[in-house]
Amino acid sequence: MFKWFKIVKSQYLGFWAIGLLLFAIQEIPYMIMPLLHLETNPIMDMPTKSLFLDICEKIFGILCVAVMVLIVHKDNKLFSLNSKSEIAFFTIAVGLIVFNFIGWILYFCGMQSVAIVITFLFALPPLYYLFIGLWRKNYFLTAVGAIFFVIHLANAFTNLL
Repeated sequence: MFKWFKIVKSQYLGFWAIGLLLFAIQEIPYMIMPLLHLETNPIMDMPTKSLFLDICEKIFGILCVAVMVLIVHKDNKLFSLNSKSEIAFFTIAVGLIVFNFIGWILYFCGMQSVAIVITFLFALPPLYYLFIGLWRKNYFLTAVGAIFFVIHLANAFTNLL
């Protein structure tokens, strides 16, 4: 992990390579999807009903990854689970990605109800980033993840209902 210069109080512009790995883990279902030849694929065939929400969703999704990788807390190490809060937030992030994968398995098996799609596939990824932000004391990521959560769900509800 690298820290280049201070942005504000305890946040630095830097580089956290594990952030790229955490992003890649979240993208695994999208990497697998083309190999499955799904009969129906509502997520990939979903019409965009609000261009504004769609653009905001893409911006905040990209921001989550950029902020996770490029902003680091002054006290962070490459990987740390030294406090109860770090352990708790990391455990929640892992749990969120596990439930996201369970949702993808259901989706790939044909269980593609709006409830499953919104709960497992739309709500959990932004929360995953939010809790990575809390684990890493990356308050920019926590804020961007919270905003992404609201926009991602709003866009999903708009497009799916």
